[in-house]
Amino acid sequence: MALLAASAIGTPLAGAQGVPDPRFLAALRAKVPIDPVTLEGNPYLAFRGREPPRTPPGSVCAVRFEADEVHYRLATFPTESEARTSGWAVTHPGACGTCSTLQDLAVYLQKPDLTAPVRHCGLFLRDSASLACIERLGFSGPCARTWFYNARNTRRECFGTCILSWLKGEPSTWPDGRLNACLQCDEDRSGPVFKATAGRTPRNSGILSSIPRPEEEVAHLVHDYVPGAEAP
Repeated sequence: MALLAASAIGTPLAGAQGVPDPRFLAALRAKVPIDPVTLEGNPYLAFRGREPPRTPPGSVCAVRFEADEVHYRLATFPTESEARTSGWAVTHPGACGTCSTLQDLAVYLQKPDLTAPVRHCGLFLRDSASLACIERLGFSGPCARTWFYNARNTRRECFGTCILSWLKGEPSTWPDGRLNACLQCDEDRSGPVFKATAGRTPRNSGILSSIPRPEEEVAHLVHDYVPGAEAP
């Protein structure tokens, strides 16, 4: 996934330091989005030959709960300050997308290292089997399809590079911080469209993984805005 600027509003949730309390994850999954972002078709076809739109710097995706504390809305604001002044809580930097729901946040928190499971799902030859495999990870429907199209695009664009990388046993990153050839190919060929479509990524949700990343690439967030749930 492509680089995202940090938003200094808390401390990163370190995926490598353990899975959050299952009760918190259950609380996230129990909340119901009123207006989730949908996905119409393959975004890699929609943006073929052109760059996807870039989110204006400083913009955030924010959440606001209804009076029942179960249903919530998502909206993109030009700044964190405007979101908070309007009574919304920031859930990640950048515009809202297909993976901005709290259900998808729960998946990212529970499975901070998604490279291996999504790669496994992407190896299925039948698209229906590949998508079903990704859906079983727990994503919302639009987010699962976004990951499916991402995996299919990476398979098409980076298959040979990734096979060679795996055969060589390359680590995720080299000592100087560079990604291995497979991950770099995914970052370059699939990352921009994924980021523009999904909205939420592990890094912009403040979640660390086993792949070392510069601190400035990981947003600083505290997900303490969920009614009835204690943030990790």
